[in-house]
Amino acid sequence: MREYKVAVVGATGNVGREILNILEERNFPVGELRLLASSRTAGTRLPFRGKDILVEELDRFDFKGMEIGLFSPGAKVSDIHAPRAAAAGCVVVDNTSRFRMEPDVPLVVPEVNPGAIGEYRKRGIISNPNCSTIQMVVALKPIHDAATIKRVVVSTYQAVSGAGKAAIDELFEQTRAVFLTGKEVPPKKFPKEIAFNLLPHIDVFTENGYTKEELKMANETRKILDPRIRVTATTVRVPVFNCHSESVNIETEKKLTVAEVRRLLSAAPGVEVVDDPTTATYMTPREASGKDATFVSRIREDESVENGLNLWVVSDNLRKGAALNAVQIAEELIRNHLG
Repeated sequence: MREYKVAVVGATGNVGREILNILEERNFPVGELRLLASSRTAGTRLPFRGKDILVEELDRFDFKGMEIGLFSPGAKVSDIHAPRAAAAGCVVVDNTSRFRMEPDVPLVVPEVNPGAIGEYRKRGIISNPNCSTIQMVVALKPIHDAATIKRVVVSTYQAVSGAGKAAIDELFEQTRAVFLTGKEVPPKKFPKEIAFNLLPHIDVFTENGYTKEELKMANETRKILDPRIRVTATTVRVPVFNCHSESVNIETEKKLTVAEVRRLLSAAPGVEVVDDPTTATYMTPREASGKDATFVSRIREDESVENGLNLWVVSDNLRKGAALNAVQIAEELIRNHLG
């Protein structure tokens, strides 16, 4: 396999660092690696394959000659630099929200809609979905193929790592303060204290009362999986450092038994079923952290509606919810699209 010239944009952030780890773990065919970030962190060095790679300033970087750009710098930065990279011939896999709902930009989860990747030729950009959407559609795909999903009601329990390093630090400091002094640490990253608390508020509220995070899940699921599926979401930030969890209620056209769902999910790419009620076996965020799979537990029929199912879905939001999905897109890209 030939090697590729790869640029990682936002390399010093949580997702950028995870992308580097995954490129190395999966032995991605990197011939030349360029690490890019803002002027604030440019000049630092990050390890990759036994070497310390210099982080360069994104604003000054010329993408000419680069072949794949793995972007995770924030939507405003991607808005400026992703088209610039694409115009220079670098195929961009963008992990921000900036291009997800653009009709001519493919929104891709490789286990779900890998065929959409070929549409990158329209703009030179492929979009990575929202982390909470990714793990849900990985679990929904085999069920939809077998029984056609009509409606999804999802409630999320999202870790603070999804809001960046400052959010992780805030949970740590608040938790430590309560334990050691009994005093509260005023919130900075979140609207209210996150330690020992739940915040039904991720991203900003819109005119209809939903947050943008909730609307992302609905809109992205329809774009990736099927525009006919009705989706409603309630997204909640919880005092967990890493890994998102979701309670997913599904209504299908065709009835599926629990045994059939277990069989379908057990055979699905990227899914691991961890579900044995007789031994209280189910997945938790602590156990899922650092793993690549989307884990499904608590599979049961919803007896309140015809053809209803309930699932508990857990996944590492920094890996499958961001960095891993981006690298998998790049792997599919070089396998089937790039020369």
